[in-house]
Amino acid sequence: MAMKKDTVSGKGIHEACGVFGMYDLGGNDVASSIYYGLFALQHRGQESCGIAVSDISGPKGRVDSMKGMGLVNEVFTGEVLEKLHGNLGVGHVRYSTAGESTLANAQPLVLNYAKGTLALAHNGNLINANQLREELSQTGAIFQTTIDTETIAYVIARERLRSQSVEEAVSRTVNRLQGAYSLVIMSPRKLIAVRDPFGFKPLCLGRRDNTYIFASESSALETIGAKFIRDVLPGEIVTVDADGKVVSDTSHCLPEDQEARCIFEYIYFARLDSSIDGISVYDSRIRAGRFLAIDSPVEADLVVDVPESGRAAALGYSLESGIPYGTAFVKNAYVGRSFISPKQKNRESAVQVKLNVLHEAVKGKRIIMIDDSIVRGTTSDRIVTMLREAGAKEVHMRVAAPPFLWPCYFGIDIPVREQLIAYNRSIEDIRKVIGADSLGYLRVERLPEMVNGKGICMGCFTGKYPYEAPEEDIRGEYEK
Repeated sequence: MAMKKDTVSGKGIHEACGVFGMYDLGGNDVASSIYYGLFALQHRGQESCGIAVSDISGPKGRVDSMKGMGLVNEVFTGEVLEKLHGNLGVGHVRYSTAGESTLANAQPLVLNYAKGTLALAHNGNLINANQLREELSQTGAIFQTTIDTETIAYVIARERLRSQSVEEAVSRTVNRLQGAYSLVIMSPRKLIAVRDPFGFKPLCLGRRDNTYIFASESSALETIGAKFIRDVLPGEIVTVDADGKVVSDTSHCLPEDQEARCIFEYIYFARLDSSIDGISVYDSRIRAGRFLAIDSPVEADLVVDVPESGRAAALGYSLESGIPYGTAFVKNAYVGRSFISPKQKNRESAVQVKLNVLHEAVKGKRIIMIDDSIVRGTTSDRIVTMLREAGAKEVHMRVAAPPFLWPCYFGIDIPVREQLIAYNRSIEDIRKVIGADSLGYLRVERLPEMVNGKGICMGCFTGKYPYEAPEEDIRGEYEK
């Protein structure tokens, strides 16, 4: 299967998923609030979604769930939500980076086993999933999906048989997992959140009245009127029980200098109004733009962004350089995942349907265009051409990330190296390919400064990963 791409932009970089968990200790149904939480996380995955809920005052282990292919508001109608009764639940939005795009692979995953029922939602990729699946298969496990989440669920179920509690089973499971994972887990009476020791993927804790919430991003908490309490620490296991006790297990936490958050959360994935590990996403992107202005200055008349992920970086460039910030593109708000791209090898028409150039804004001017990244370069090539055709005198491109040079094994679907425009090309070579008058990337050395020195993973830019890169192909569909 070819790597999946945004059918409109062709950018080709996507997040794996978003998770949301909720425990209303007052006994009220949580499905509708989870729905709105997932709606706020929709940018993290548009392929499938699901909600699983349980009523802790009802039959132990009974779970009502609904999953479907498509967007949250397509899958969950008011009628569907009314059938999901329970005060404890987990939800998920998915974009596949490992495992096929099928309903069977949609999450949350609900598992019935000897000790009861588990429902799991997972964000991230394991690098030892194949090894664990083989071990489990050899002892009788029969897999129904091709996703890492089922592997994690089976390991927890096995560990639970020799543990005093589900929290202990989860802790034992963490010892066996390698890779990126932020998890929300629903047991019959508990809600558990887990973040891998490196902290690749974000996860935070919030509260609304007598309800506790875990979410991939803080912006999802605000959507349902919840107050952000704190981030789940890298390596931490947080459990909320039926008595309202919040218990933290930090036995798996690493020293701070070993943490390795995915830097692309700050560059592109996370919503602009989110905060991750104490760092505002908006502030980090403003910094990236300022660094570009300092390190790659150029004389120009106007700074513009490629909507919308380049907006804050463009503003940062403008603030630092003193060159006015303006709008060069009008985005068609109604072009979404259902847009059918014309059957042609190139994707120029798709870009033009999504974006129109404001001729009056760019005609006769020297333009600095800011984008969050360049992957294959085909979209950048077309956008530069569109600006020139609209009368731009010069087009200078600045990129708020370093060049992609290596694959990611932890939940980002970066193409194989040979498909990356920066592979075996100099910056000058890339400039010629996309047709810009000049081209500047964010320097790798600037990345830690974007996040105030927090530990980050820069493997896709440097080839140096927190784990040793796996020898086998674990990257699934987009590697082929």
